[in-house]
Amino acid sequence: MQSIDTKSAIQSLLSGDQVHTQLSVAQLVEQAIARGEGTLTSTGALRAETGKYTGRSPEDKYMVDEDISRDKVDWGSVNRPISKEIFQNLYAKVIDYLQTKDALFLFKGFAGADKDSRLPIQVINEYAWHNLFAHQLFIRPTAEELASHNAEFTIVSAPTFKADPAVDGTNSETFIMVSMEERIVLIGGTEYAGEMKKSIFGIMNYLLPEQGILPMHCSANVGEEGDVALFFGLSGTGKTTLSADKGRKLIGDDEHGWSDTGVFNMEGGCYAKCINLTEENEPEIFNAIKFGTVLENVVIDEETREADYDDNSLTENTRAAYPIDFIENIMVPSVAGHPKTIVFLTADAFGVLPPISKLTKEQAMYHFLSGFTSKLAGTERGITSPQPVFSTCFGSPFLPLPASVYAEMLGQKIDEHGVNVYLVNTGWTGGEYGVGTRMKLSYTRAMVRAAIDGKLDNVETEQGSVFGVAIPKEVPGVPSDVLNPRNAWADKDAYDKKAKELADSFRENFKKFAGVSEEIISKGGPII
Repeated sequence: MQSIDTKSAIQSLLSGDQVHTQLSVAQLVEQAIARGEGTLTSTGALRAETGKYTGRSPEDKYMVDEDISRDKVDWGSVNRPISKEIFQNLYAKVIDYLQTKDALFLFKGFAGADKDSRLPIQVINEYAWHNLFAHQLFIRPTAEELASHNAEFTIVSAPTFKADPAVDGTNSETFIMVSMEERIVLIGGTEYAGEMKKSIFGIMNYLLPEQGILPMHCSANVGEEGDVALFFGLSGTGKTTLSADKGRKLIGDDEHGWSDTGVFNMEGGCYAKCINLTEENEPEIFNAIKFGTVLENVVIDEETREADYDDNSLTENTRAAYPIDFIENIMVPSVAGHPKTIVFLTADAFGVLPPISKLTKEQAMYHFLSGFTSKLAGTERGITSPQPVFSTCFGSPFLPLPASVYAEMLGQKIDEHGVNVYLVNTGWTGGEYGVGTRMKLSYTRAMVRAAIDGKLDNVETEQGSVFGVAIPKEVPGVPSDVLNPRNAWADKDAYDKKAKELADSFRENFKKFAGVSEEIISKGGPII
C-alpha cells in the first residue's frame, strides 16, 4: 500500500504556479478555447465533447470501505465497496500525474443554499471547461465568503488519467471514488462532467440526514403566497416542464434539502437535457444557452456554430450547464418555506394509473420508495413493449444510506407539516402505449395547478382499483371521463389484466426493501 497524507498532498499540489484559482467565467472560457477543449457556439455557449463516456459510469463508482461509514452505507450494486489500499494507491498516482500538468484549475464554493448546513467544497480540475462546469453548477461564494472559505470536501478530477484494472483493482480505466474519511472524491478516466455534480449530491445524501435534513432528487418552485411545491420524477415524466411555471418562482431544478426551516436548493445552477430542445416547448432552457453556459455533446454546424438539438449522433444525453440566474423567474436566494404540495410524476405507458390521485402518508412513502415510471418500446434495444422502471426515492444511484432512512424522514415531514401528496401520471390513457393516447399536457398542467392551488382539497373522490388511491371526480379544466383510468379503457377486462400485471411488478420490486415497516406495504401498496 502506498500510504499518503491526503491533505498534505492537496496542499502541495495547489501550491504550484500552474494552479489557476477561482478564475472568472470569461477567463475559463478563454483557457478552454486556447487549450483546444471546446468551441464557442453562435449564442456564445462553450461546447465540449466528453469522448466515449457521455453519461455516468455506475459500474465504476465506489465508496471506500472505512470505519467511519462501514455500518451506515447500504452496500450493493449502487454503493460498491473499494478498499482503502486501492483508493490510497490510485490517489497517490493521480496526484503525481497532476503534478506534471502545465495547468490546473481550482474552484471553491458550496453545496447547499442554506447557510446553516451548506458544505464548503473545492474542485481541482485538469480541464478548464470542467472547472467552468463546477463554477456554474455549484454555489459561487461572495468575496467575503471566499476569504474565509475552508473546504470540507475536495473533488480531484483527472479525466486523462486511465486506471489499469489489473494493477489498480478497478473495473475499468474509469473510477469515481468517494472517501468519507478523507473527504475526497477521486475521479479519473472519464470526461463526463456530470460525475462531479452527482458525487457531491451523493455526499449530501449521506451527510444531511445526520442533521435531520431530508435530501431530495426533485425540482421545487414557490408561489406568490410562499406556497412551496416539490416535483419528483424520473427522466421523461415532465418534471422540468411542469415545475417551470411563469406564475411561480423556481427554487431549483434537481437537488434540494428539506430542513426544520424549509426547502433549499443544493446547487447554484441547472444541468438540463438538450435533446430535441426547442424555444417553443422549453423557452427557459433555450434562452439560458448563452455565454457562460457549457454545452455537452451537442452537435454544432462547423461553419455557423449553430447547435442542432435534434442530432443525437453523439448521445441522447446532450446537456446544458448554466447558473440558475440564467433563468428569469427564480427565487433569490434559493431558499423557501415548507412544502404545501408534493407531486410524484410518472409516465405510465401501461395506461393503468390515474392521471391524478391523492395519496395518504403510507401511499406516499410506498410510491416514494418505488420511484416508478416506464420505458417505451423502441427506446432501448430489445424492448418491444412497455417495461416498468423503478428508481428508489426517484434517485437510486445517489443514495448511500438505506432507502428506509429517506422514506421515514419523508413520512415524518408529511405528518409534521400537513403536506398534500399527489401522484400524477403523464403517460397513457385509454390503453397502453400503442393502443391508448398520451395524456394531454394541457390537462396535466390543469391538474397540477389545481392540486397546488388547493382546489382538490375537498372535492369528491373515488377509490382507485389498483392502489386504493383517492381519484378526484372533478378537476377544473379537465374532462371527467379521463380521470378514472378504467373508465377510459374500452375493454375493461384488458384494463384489469394490465392493472394486475403492473401491481405484481410493484410487489416484486418492493421485495428489495428490507426493514421497511409492514404498515407502508399494507396501507400503501397495491390492493389487487
